[in-house]
Amino acid sequence: MSLSELYSQNTRVWIPDPEDVWRPAELTRDYKEGDRSLQLRLEDDTIQEYPIDAQSKQLPFLRNPDILVGENDLTALSYLHEPAVLHNLKVRFLESNHIYTYCGIVLVAINPYEQLPIYGQDVIYAYSGQNMGDMDPHIFAVAEEAYKQMARDEKNQSIIVSGESGAGKTVSAKYAMRYFATVGGSASDTNIEEKVLASSPIMEAIGNAKTTRNDNSSRFGKYIQIGFDKRYHIIGANMRTYLLEKSRVVFQADDERNYHIFYQLCAAASLPELKELALTCAEDFFYTSQGGDTSIEGVDDAEDFEKTRQAFTLLGVRESHQISIFKIIASILHLGNVEIQAERQDDSCSVSPQDEHLSAFCRLLGVEHSQMEHWLCHRKLVTTAETYVKTMSLQQVVNARNALAKHIYAQLFGWIVEQVNKALHTALKQHSFIGVLDIYGFETFEVNSFEQFCINYANEKLQQQFNSHVFKLEQEEYMKEQIPWTLIDFYDNQPCIDLIEAKLGILDLLDEECKVPKGTDQNWAQKLYDRHGGCQHFQKPRMSNTAFIVAHFADKVEYLSDGFLEKNRDTVYEEQINILKASKCPLVADLFHDDKDSVPAPSTSAKGSKIQVRSSRPLLKASNKEHKKTVGHQFRTSLQLLMETLNATTPHYVRCVKPNDEKLPFHFDPKRAVQQLRACGVLETIRISAAGYPSRWTYHDFFNRYRMLIKKRELAGGDKKAICRSVLESLIKDPDKFQFGRTKIFFRAGQVAYLEKLRADKFRAATITIQKTVRGWLQRVKYRRLKGATLTLQRYCRGHLARRLAEHLRRTRAAVVFQKQYRMRRARLAHRKVRRAAIVIQACTRGMLVRRIYRQVLREHKATVIQKHVRGWAARRHFLRLRGAAIVIQCAFRRLKARQELKALKIEARSAEHLKRLNVGMENKVVQLQRKIDDQNKEFKTLSEQLSAAASAHAMEVTKLRKELAHYQQSPGGDVGLRLQEEVESLRTELQRAHSERKILEDAHSRENDELRKRVADLEQENALLKDEKEQLNHQILSQSKDDLARGSAQENLLVKKELEEERSRYQNLVKEYSRLEQRYDNLRDEMTIIKQTPGHKRNPSNQSSLESDSNYPSISTSEVGDTEDALQQVEETGLEKAALDMTVFLKLQKRVRELEQERRKLQAQLERREQQDGRKVQVEPPKNDIDLDQDTDLAYNTLKRQELESENKKLKNDLNELRKAVADQATQNNAAPGSPDGYGLLLNQLRLANEELEVRKEEVLILRTQIVSADQRRLAGKSAEPNINARTSWPNSEKHVDQEDAIEAYHGVCQTNSKTEDWGYLNEDGELGLAYQGLKQVARLLEAQLQAQSRAHEEEVECLKTQVEALKEEMDRQQQTFSQTLLLSPEAQVEFGVQQEMSRLTNENLDLKELVEKLEKNEKKLKKQLKIHMKRVQDLEAAQTLAQNGKRHQELSRQVAVQRKEKDFQGMLEYHREDEALLIRNLVTELKPQALAGTVPCLPAYILYMCIRHADYVNDDLKVHSLLTSTINGIKKVLKKHSDDFEMTSFWLSNTCRLLHCLKQYSGDEGFMTQNTAKQNEHCLKNFDLTEYRQVLSDLSIQIYQQLIKIAEGVLQPMIVSAMLENESIQGLSGVKPTGYRKRSSSMADGDHAYCLEAVIRQMSSFHTVMCDQGLDPEIILQVFKQLFYMITAVTLNNLLLRKDVCSWSTGMQLRYNISQLEEWLRGRNLHQSGAVQTMEPLIQAAQLLQLKKKTPEDAEAICSLSTSLSTQQIVKILNLYTPLNEFEERVTVGFIRTIQAQLQDRNDPQQLLLDYKHMFPVLFPFNPSALTMDSIHIPACLNLEFLTEV
Repeated sequence: MSLSELYSQNTRVWIPDPEDVWRPAELTRDYKEGDRSLQLRLEDDTIQEYPIDAQSKQLPFLRNPDILVGENDLTALSYLHEPAVLHNLKVRFLESNHIYTYCGIVLVAINPYEQLPIYGQDVIYAYSGQNMGDMDPHIFAVAEEAYKQMARDEKNQSIIVSGESGAGKTVSAKYAMRYFATVGGSASDTNIEEKVLASSPIMEAIGNAKTTRNDNSSRFGKYIQIGFDKRYHIIGANMRTYLLEKSRVVFQADDERNYHIFYQLCAAASLPELKELALTCAEDFFYTSQGGDTSIEGVDDAEDFEKTRQAFTLLGVRESHQISIFKIIASILHLGNVEIQAERQDDSCSVSPQDEHLSAFCRLLGVEHSQMEHWLCHRKLVTTAETYVKTMSLQQVVNARNALAKHIYAQLFGWIVEQVNKALHTALKQHSFIGVLDIYGFETFEVNSFEQFCINYANEKLQQQFNSHVFKLEQEEYMKEQIPWTLIDFYDNQPCIDLIEAKLGILDLLDEECKVPKGTDQNWAQKLYDRHGGCQHFQKPRMSNTAFIVAHFADKVEYLSDGFLEKNRDTVYEEQINILKASKCPLVADLFHDDKDSVPAPSTSAKGSKIQVRSSRPLLKASNKEHKKTVGHQFRTSLQLLMETLNATTPHYVRCVKPNDEKLPFHFDPKRAVQQLRACGVLETIRISAAGYPSRWTYHDFFNRYRMLIKKRELAGGDKKAICRSVLESLIKDPDKFQFGRTKIFFRAGQVAYLEKLRADKFRAATITIQKTVRGWLQRVKYRRLKGATLTLQRYCRGHLARRLAEHLRRTRAAVVFQKQYRMRRARLAHRKVRRAAIVIQACTRGMLVRRIYRQVLREHKATVIQKHVRGWAARRHFLRLRGAAIVIQCAFRRLKARQELKALKIEARSAEHLKRLNVGMENKVVQLQRKIDDQNKEFKTLSEQLSAAASAHAMEVTKLRKELAHYQQSPGGDVGLRLQEEVESLRTELQRAHSERKILEDAHSRENDELRKRVADLEQENALLKDEKEQLNHQILSQSKDDLARGSAQENLLVKKELEEERSRYQNLVKEYSRLEQRYDNLRDEMTIIKQTPGHKRNPSNQSSLESDSNYPSISTSEVGDTEDALQQVEETGLEKAALDMTVFLKLQKRVRELEQERRKLQAQLERREQQDGRKVQVEPPKNDIDLDQDTDLAYNTLKRQELESENKKLKNDLNELRKAVADQATQNNAAPGSPDGYGLLLNQLRLANEELEVRKEEVLILRTQIVSADQRRLAGKSAEPNINARTSWPNSEKHVDQEDAIEAYHGVCQTNSKTEDWGYLNEDGELGLAYQGLKQVARLLEAQLQAQSRAHEEEVECLKTQVEALKEEMDRQQQTFSQTLLLSPEAQVEFGVQQEMSRLTNENLDLKELVEKLEKNEKKLKKQLKIHMKRVQDLEAAQTLAQNGKRHQELSRQVAVQRKEKDFQGMLEYHREDEALLIRNLVTELKPQALAGTVPCLPAYILYMCIRHADYVNDDLKVHSLLTSTINGIKKVLKKHSDDFEMTSFWLSNTCRLLHCLKQYSGDEGFMTQNTAKQNEHCLKNFDLTEYRQVLSDLSIQIYQQLIKIAEGVLQPMIVSAMLENESIQGLSGVKPTGYRKRSSSMADGDHAYCLEAVIRQMSSFHTVMCDQGLDPEIILQVFKQLFYMITAVTLNNLLLRKDVCSWSTGMQLRYNISQLEEWLRGRNLHQSGAVQTMEPLIQAAQLLQLKKKTPEDAEAICSLSTSLSTQQIVKILNLYTPLNEFEERVTVGFIRTIQAQLQDRNDPQQLLLDYKHMFPVLFPFNPSALTMDSIHIPACLNLEFLTEV
C-alpha cells in the first residue's frame, strides 16, 4: 500500500501545534510523490499549506477512524503515535469521564481532581474474579490481575505506581491495598486487613505535605508487601520507605506546608491531654509558617488528627507512646522558635536562658536545659592530643539547629515505620506476597537539588526495568504464537545509570568530596566537569560553574550543586545527640541510644521473603561521624535491593498523570499531559508496540468482523484460518504487514485502519445499492398508489352522477304519489267531518230523553230507601238497649270470677319456688315453662281421665236408672217414677256443674299458658331489641371506620409490608451471619484441635458439643419436672451451668404453688363464713303475715327481675365499649394486620375468642378451687383411710373414667403440696416442689378432660331437650285440637273418638317396634359374619403357630400380631429405643442419599421423624423429644456442611426441613393451623408438648439452608451469565467485533475457557426447577428461589454492562432483549411468572431499551427519562457515556445530549450506588403448607434400613 493511497483526498492527519501540541486537519487533495507541501483544511475550515521536509520527507501522522477513538486500550489503535494516544486519552477523560485507560501492560490513571463513585464495595466485588480485558480499565482490574497471577502461578507480584506529585499515586496505591484487604480478607480474627488500611492515615500524617502541585503529596517513597498464606488470605504486611524529604521539616517554599502532623497537633492543641505540649496555632511557629497559608481548603486538621490517633490505637500503639510521639513533634516546633543571638564577634552567638521555647523543648524531650543551651552554640573538636570546644557563628548554629530538627524527625519517622511493621507482622508462614510501590515520579523544577537528583535516579532504574519487562512480554507473545522474532530497537538508559552509579560516577565523586575536610560544592562540580565532560548524558551549562545537566530518559534536567554535600553528609553534631541519649523520656533515649543505620540488610530468599525495613544493629558503635554512610550511598543500596525485589516478582504498572496544574476537575492540558506521558514511559510502550505487530486479532473475531470482504465461494470452506489467510493475502499485498500466529493474526501499525477503510467502502457500496433499490421500489409503489387513486376517483365520480340521476327520477315519482295521496286524504276528511256531526246531534237528543226517565225512577227509589233506614234504626235502638243490659250483668259476674283467679295467681306468685325460677337465666326460664306445660298436660290428662271416669260412671248410672225406670214402669207406683225423675234431674244438674267447672279450669289453663308465652315473648323481644341495638352500634362503628380504613389501608399495608420485609431481611441476615460465625467457629475449633492436640488429651467423641452449640432451647425440659433422682441425673449430665438455667423454672413453680395455696385458704374462709351466715338466717328468720309476704314476694320478684335485666344490659354495654375501644385503637394506631380485608371482623373474632378463653379459665379456676378444698377436707377428715380417688363423688360433673394411677399420683401431689404449706422452704429439697407441681398438673389435666366431657354431654343434653320440647309442643297442640273437637261431641261420640285415638297410638308404637326389631336382626347378622371371619383368622393363626418352630414361636407370634395390628390399628406413630436414636439419625439423615428415595412420597424423612416425635409425645417423654429434635437438627447441619456445594442435597433437606416444620404446625393443636385438617388428621395432633421453640429453630435452619441453596445456584450460574447474556450471539450475524488491544484477553485466562450460551443457562435453571419439584419443595419457596436467581442474573449482567465499553452498543441491546424474552418465555412455560422474577429484570430491560433508543433530540432525551424509571441517573449517564458505535454509520452520543439527560433527571432522589448489589438476598418467607397425607397411610421402604422402628 503506497503513500499515495494513504494520503489521498479527505484523509485526516495530525499536525503540530504550539498550543494544543497536536491539531487535526484534512487533506484537500491527493498527495503525490515529490510534492513539497500538503494542502490541509483545519477544523475552522481554514486552508493551510503544510511543508514537507526535503531530507526526512516526514509526512504528518494519520488519524485513526472514529470507530477506534475512545478505546479502552491504546494499543488497539491502528495508528500508534503520540497524537493518537493524546487524543484518545483526552476523549475518554473529557467526554466519557473515564480516568483509566490501558496502554498495553500499563494502566494510565488521570487524576480527575474530583471524588468519583467508582471505588465502593460493589465495584470491588464486580471486578473480583474477572479477567483483566473483560472489564473497563480500573485500578481494581490491575489488583485483581496481580491477585489471580499470584494464586495461579504461585509467584510474587508487584504493582508499581509512579507519576508526578499530585498525579494521584498515593490514592491509587491506597485503593489497590483496599482491594486486597477486601478480596483477600484475613483468615483469622486479627483483622490484619484493617491494620493495613489503618497504616495509610499514619503515613500520610507524618510523610505527606502540601506542595504547589498537590495538597497531599507524598514526600517519601514506600514499598508495602502484603503477605498471603496458602489459601491466599492476608496474614501480614511490611513497609519499606525511601528518601524522606527531611529538608521540608525546616524549610517550605511559598504556598507549601510542612508535614501534616505538625498542623494536626496545632489544631488539636486545646485537648486536655495535649495541654503540656504548650502549642498554639501553626502561624506562631517558624517551621510551619514559612509557606504562608497554613490551612488547606476542605481539610479539617483536627478531624484528621483524630483519625491519626485512631489509626495508632488500631495498630496497637499505646496511649503513652502516642503522647511521647506528640511531645517529640511538638519539641521540633519549639526548637524552630528558639532565638539565637549573635555576639559582638561574628564567630560566636548565644541563646537566652529565659527562652521559653528552649525550656519547652528540653522539658518535652526530658533533657538538661543548660547542656542543650551550651551545645547549641558550641561544638567539640577532637585531635590526637587534646579536645577543643569551639564557638560557632550564627549561620552555623542555625544550620546545626535545623540539622538536629531534621535528624529528630527522621529518627521518629523510622521508629513509627518500625512500629507499623511490628503491628503488621505475623508469626504465620508467608506463602506469597504482593508489593505495592508508591514512589515519586520524574521531577524537574526551576531549581533542582539533591532530592530531585535521587528521585530521577530512582526513576531511571525503574524505567530500565519497565523497558526490559515490556520487551520480554513482546518476545514471549511472539514465541507463543510462533511468529518469527525480529529484534526491536528500544531506548536503553543504561549509559545514564552508569553515569550516576558507576565507579567514579556522580555519586562516587560526591561521596569522595564529602570525605575531604575542606570539600565544597564548587570543587565537586569542577570534578564532574573534568571527569564526565565528554559523556553524551552529561552537559555543562553555559552560564554557570556550579550547575550540571543530566540527560535523563524523560528530559534534560539542570541540577544546582549548592547544598549537595551538606545533604549527602546529613551532619548532626555528636554532642547534641549525646544529650538526647541521656533523655529522661524512654522513647527519646531509645531513638538515639544506638544510632541505627537506615540501610536494610540485603537478605532475601528464593521465594522472595519479606524485606526488612532496617538493618540489624551493629555490634560496635561507630566511633566517628566520618564512618557514617552517606545519604547517597544509603539510597543507592536500598534502591538496588528494591530492584532485586521487583525483578524477582511479576510487575504491574500504573502510571498516574496530572491533567493540569490548577487542580481543576476534568480539565485537560495537552502540554502537561504530553510531558508526563513521555516521562512515565507510556509513549515508549507505544513505540515498542508500534515497532512490532501492535494489532492482534483472533481468527474468530477477524472472520466475524471482515467476513463481508470475503467472496462467497471462499466462504464455502469450513476452515476459518484458511479463509482468513486467503482474504488477507488478497487484500494486503505486502506480506511483511501481517503475520499468522497459532491463535491470532498480527498486523503492523495502520493495517487495521486500512481494513476498516475497505470494510467501510464495502458497506458504503452496499448501502448505495440498497438505497437505490429501496428508492426505486418506493417510487414504483408511489406510482401504483397514484394510479389506483385515479381509477378510484373516476369510478366514484361516475357512480355519483348515476346515483344523482336515479335520485331525480325517484323524487319525481314520489312527488306524483304524494299529490295523489294528499288529494285522496283531503276528500276523506271532509266526508268524515259531515258524518261525525250528524252522529253527535243524534246522540245528544237520545241522551236527553233517557236522562229524564232516569231522574224519575231515581226519586222513587230514594223515597223507598229512606223509609227502610228509619224503620231499621228504630228496631236497632231497641235491640241495643237490651244487649247493653245483658253485657253489664255479664261483666259484673266475670269481674267477680277474675278477682278470684287473680288472688289465686298472686298467692302462687308469692311462693319461693316461683321466685327461684324467676332468678334463673333465660334458658332456665324456658326449661321451667316447659316443665309447667308438662305439669299442666299431666293435670289435663288427669282431668281427662276423671272426666272419662265421670262420663263412664254417668253412663252406667244412666243405664242403671233406665233399667230401674223400666222396672218401675213395669211395676205399679207413680211416686217412684217421680222420685227417679227428680234424681235424674239432679244428676243432670251436677253434670252441668261439672261441665262448667271443667270449662273454667280450661279457661284458667289457657290464660296461664298465654301469660307464660307472653312473658317468654316479652323477654325474647327485649333480648332481641338489645341485640338489635348492639348490631346497629356495630354497623355504625363499621360505617364510621370504613372510610378511614379504606383511605389508610393501602398506605398502611405498604408500610407494614415494607417494615415486615425489612425486619425479616434483618432477621434472616442475622441468621446468615450466625451460620457463618458458627461455620467459622467449627473451622477454628478443628484447627485448634489439630494444632494443640497432645497425647495426654483426648476429645470426647460424643455429640455434647454439637448439643451445646444449639442453645436455642433448654437442655432440661421445662414442660414438666420429674422426680428428684431424674432431676439430679439431668443436672449431672448437663452440668451446673445448664442446670442453673432451670432454677428459674423451679422458682416460678414455687411462686405459683404459693399463690394457689393462698387462694385455697381464702376460698375456704369464704365458704365457712357463708355457711355460718346461712345458719344464722335459718334460725333468726321471723314469721310474717300474709300481707307482708305478698309485698316482700312482689318486691323480691321485681328486684330480681331488675337485677337480671341490669346484669344483662351491663354485659351488653361492656361488650359494646370493648368493641368501640378496639375500633378506636385500630383507627388511631393503625394496628390492623397487613393485607387484612376486614380488620373490624378480626377484632370481633379476637374479642369472642378472648371471652371464651376467659370463661374457660374461670371454670377451670373454680373447679380447681373445689378440688383443692375437697381434697383438704378429706385429708383433715381422716388420714388413716385412703380415699377412693376414682369415685364419682370426688369429681363432680364428670362422666368419664379416670385412670387409677393418674388419679392417685395427682392426689398425692395435692396432698404433699398441702402438707408442706407451713414451710415452703422445704419444697426446694428432695424434689418436693416437682412432686407438687406434678400433682397439680395431673389434677389440671383430669379436670380439663372432665370439663370437656361435661361440655359435650351438656351440649348433647340441650339438643335432646330442645327436640323433646318441640315434640311436646306439637303433641300438646294436637291434643288441644283433639280436646276441643271432643268437647263439641256427645258423650257417646267422645268415648268412641277416644277409643279410636288410642288404637291409632298403639298401631304407631307397634310399627316403631317392628322397625327396631328389623334393625336389630340386621346387626345380629352382621356381627355373626364378623365373628365367623375372626374365628377363621384365629384358626389360621393357631395353625401357623403349630407349624412354627418351638424356639421362635414367641417371636413369630409377636410378629404376626404386629402385622395384624398394622392392618387394623396403626395410628401413625413409630416407636424406637433410646439407644437406636444414633442409628435412626445416621440412616435417615447423615448417610441418606436423595436418589434412594426416588419414586417414594416426597419429604418422607420429615414424615418419619414426625411420627417418631408423635410417639414420644404420646408416651409423654420430653427428653426423648428434645434429644431426637436436637440430633436431627445437628445431623442436617452436618450433612449440609459436608455437601456445601451439592444443589440436590441442599434442596432435598430444605424441602424436608420445611415439611417437618409444617408438620409441627399442622399437628400442634393450634386452631389457626388446623383449618384444613381432616378428622383423621386431627387425631394425629400432639397432646402433651408445645414445640413452638423448636419450630423457631427449624425456621432458622430453613433460612440457613435456603441461603446455602441460593449460594450454590449462584455459584453455578454466575460464570455463565456474562457470556450467555452479553457475549454470545443469540441472533447470528447481528453483532460485530471491534478492534481490540493487548488487554482483550488477559494472561490470567486459562486456555480451557469456553463461552456459554443462553440455552446452557436455561438448561441449568430447568435442572434446578426439576430437582426442587421432584423433591417436593413448596411452590412458594421455588418461586422465591427463581426470583432471587433472576435478580442475580440481572445484577451481574447490568454491572458488567456498566463496566464494559465494548458491550454498550445497539446490537448488544438487541441481543439482550432477545435473551430477556427467552427467559420470560421460560418462566411462563414453567408457570413461574408470578414469582416476581420479571420485575427484578426491569432494570436490565430498560438498559437494553436505552441502548436501542435514539439519542439525538430533546424529545429522545424526554423519552429516555420517561422509560428508564428503574435505572438511576448515574446508571443512565454511565451507559450513555459507554455507548460505542460498532460501525462508522452510527453516531456517538454527544456530550450535550448527556447534559440534557442530567438536567432532566436532576430532581430524582436516586441512590449514589452505581452498581447493583448482586449479593443482595430477598427475605424468604415460608408460608404454611399443610399436607393432605395422614400418618397412618405412609409406607416406609426397606432401603432405609429402619427395621428397628415399631409401628404403633
